Amino acid sequence: MKKIVILGGGESGVGAALLAKAKGFKVFLSDKGSLSAQYKEILANNEIPFEEGEHTENQILDADEVIKSPGIPDKVALIQKLHSLKIPVISEIEFAARYTKAKIVAITGSNGKTTTTLLTYHILKNAGLNVGLAGNVGESFAKQVIEDTFDYFVLELSSFQLDNCFNFKADVAILLNITPDHLDRYDYVFQNYIESKFRIVQNMTATDDFIFYQESEALVGELAKRTDITANRLPISLVAEIAQGGYLENEVLKVNYKHETFEFPQANLPIKGSHNVINSLVAITVSKILKLDNQQITEGLLSFQSVEHRLEPCGEIKGVKYVNDSKATNVDSVFYALGSFSEPLILIMGGVDKGNDYRQIEKLVEEKVKALICMGTDNSKLLAFFEKKVPMIFSVDSLQKAVQLSADLGTEGDVVLLSPACASFDLFKNYEDRGRQFKAAVVALRESK
Repeated sequence: MKKIVILGGGESGVGAALLAKAKGFKVFLSDKGSLSAQYKEILANNEIPFEEGEHTENQILDADEVIKSPGIPDKVALIQKLHSLKIPVISEIEFAARYTKAKIVAITGSNGKTTTTLLTYHILKNAGLNVGLAGNVGESFAKQVIEDTFDYFVLELSSFQLDNCFNFKADVAILLNITPDHLDRYDYVFQNYIESKFRIVQNMTATDDFIFYQESEALVGELAKRTDITANRLPISLVAEIAQGGYLENEVLKVNYKHETFEFPQANLPIKGSHNVINSLVAITVSKILKLDNQQITEGLLSFQSVEHRLEPCGEIKGVKYVNDSKATNVDSVFYALGSFSEPLILIMGGVDKGNDYRQIEKLVEEKVKALICMGTDNSKLLAFFEKKVPMIFSVDSLQKAVQLSADLGTEGDVVLLSPACASFDLFKNYEDRGRQFKAAVVALRESK
């Protein structure tokens, strides 16, 4: 009996274990950290052996195939050992895709993945399509294909998930943008990260559709070099008219697909900012590919709710608005966030720097930010770069201090924006924890006034 070992016992790992068990494999799950009580119960109930707190090598190195959590870097010794033994190491996405008959809409990019995924899923589901949601959001893809009841899946895929995909194929692939991110996982070589993102189009054929944002320089530059992509190319643009694809003209979103057209006023979008115009044009284009009519698409757009932690309004105190953009974990996300406001900004940034280049936002910060609050255990890089570029700059070591300071600095008409440009692991569990703590601090501030 073929043995499958799963490394990592989070949502994707446990889902992969359940699918492997359902398909008749011998299964073992190993997590170097601790497993949640919920996942331990699921594994025990399904008679799947597991360990936590260690990786027992003799239990792992006899695997026929290993399914690796996207959080484990390829460079760790155990993964290198598996490679040297020629044991295939794949992602949950690669494994699950073997067992579904559904058409797959796969979405990646440095920024905008989650909003685009949720918006696309919402429009399709609202129109009555039998559609599942997985990848970086929702329940494990592997768990959902055990029963395999959906006709379509919308998958949000990170570069880490794509790195261990080999035979996976999307029917519709979306590459939103490529800007420097997670370079610590790619030997600080941007080209390595670009190539990781382009794995989303591998195995596609001329009957498949590839949607991309044509103002993303690195993406389009790489695309020009790649003559092997046979999928139907559908660009998205904010500046140029597009014959087949989507574009913005006179503040109207327009999509052309084959012989059909769709138009929607930008002012009617429930999600604001130029980045959300891109995200919406993508979702509309997918909807057209999947043969939704214009009324169905319009209803889906109008009924969509914004994503938590992405330019999320979280209150107004004495005329000062507070906005939670904790999901902005890289500089490009902050660029889009800054472009969404005309009001004076008090910007809260900081955390674990992943090799950030702040020159991209330098001009916007100089134009829009009246005060920059650097929040983290080490703010030296932020302070050195911005100290002469903003009227006021401060360094704090907690979110509560940042929110209190922003309240002291803010005057009516200002916006306090948490848009960190950094990972959260110095002070928080993850970006969700950071965002929720920010919202809680705003509530506490309101109650104290």
